[in-house]
Amino acid sequence: MTETEAANDGAAVRHAPDRPLTLHPLVYLPDGEEVTVGRPDTDSYGVFPPDGAELVRRLQEGMPPREAAAWYGARYHESVDIDDLIAALEELGFVRHDQDAERPPAGGGTGSAGGTVRWQRLGAAVFSVPAWICYAVVVGWALIAMARRPDLVPNYQHVFFTEYYTVVQAALFVAAVPQLLLHEGFHALAGRRLGVRSRLRIGRRLYFIVLETSLDGLVAVPRRKRYLPIVAGMLADVVVMAAFTIVADLTRDPGGAFSFTGRFCLAFAFAVLLRILWQFSFYLRTDLYVLVSTALGCVDLHTTATRLLRNRVNRLLGRHDRVLDESDWHPTDRRVARWYSWLIVAGYAVSLSTFVVAVVPMLYRMFTGVLSRFTGQGATWPQLLDSVVFSGFILLQLAVLSVLALRDRRRARRQRFTHVIT
Repeated sequence: MTETEAANDGAAVRHAPDRPLTLHPLVYLPDGEEVTVGRPDTDSYGVFPPDGAELVRRLQEGMPPREAAAWYGARYHESVDIDDLIAALEELGFVRHDQDAERPPAGGGTGSAGGTVRWQRLGAAVFSVPAWICYAVVVGWALIAMARRPDLVPNYQHVFFTEYYTVVQAALFVAAVPQLLLHEGFHALAGRRLGVRSRLRIGRRLYFIVLETSLDGLVAVPRRKRYLPIVAGMLADVVVMAAFTIVADLTRDPGGAFSFTGRFCLAFAFAVLLRILWQFSFYLRTDLYVLVSTALGCVDLHTTATRLLRNRVNRLLGRHDRVLDESDWHPTDRRVARWYSWLIVAGYAVSLSTFVVAVVPMLYRMFTGVLSRFTGQGATWPQLLDSVVFSGFILLQLAVLSVLALRDRRRARRQRFTHVIT
């Protein structure tokens, strides 16, 4: 007997066909030709065809399985394997057992199915009309200030708010931590104002360590309400960048020069700008990618778009034997990927341009500065110590990247070897 058959058999034993099931509170969200059914309190969701969702509704309303199967046959003129459906509901955690009554909901809230989640009122306040007015005033103020005083416009030279490179690196790293938390906090609060639970986790994009907010419950929210939680992090970045620009302008010395506080604010504002530009690297599946995918109702747009690009390259090079079959791709993904695939290419262009225009000049200035201190005359002991510590940090980062690259290569080689053996 297979595991699936065993699960179905177990479901049939536990649930007599003439006895109603007891299901947890569920939400139903029609979306095109599918219906998302789920438990917001555990972030467990499944996608059903409309007739399947209606059958689940009947079971939730207390209709016994055998009677529900008969209703389905009379309504849709098709038979249904009710044991398979019950097994699927069991696997999703929709079926309520006696021990579930004593188990508190995960996450401290009941989600969209009823009640509230923690910080829901705070989320409503952060995205209320008065808050939006404040955000607009701050951003507008910063734009006017930059238009009047061009020295406020973000520039890579702003990063060097002090002559000590170690201080620059350490200060921006420390300041980035609360900014990252604020970015993800805006995602979470925008979701929680809708009653959607959230979790913060650490992820990786290429070799960049990133924080990610998991908002699985958004799948049970109408699509038009998902957009704000998706872009809320970018909103936080824009507002923070504008606020630091304003502070830099207001803390000028009497002669008009930037104070130390002002120079640091401009340095951090430029770092935040790089984070905003990073969102246009669609190939990294950033917030903007999620926004496009959600707005157009895609299932796995990134995979489809990258495969489509690969097919285009293979056709261009005449390698038709390597062209992948496109018939089994989701029709929406295939349609959108025909133009979205070019956005992936544009994302690489944005990343390369940002690296050339902003990162390379910074690295060049730091490298030449450190080199001149070691080879030239007149460098002070604090400057030499700064250069040694800074160089050590750079070498350590390169070593970590090398170890990660070597680990990934070994893992890929081991997987290929295992695939060959099997």
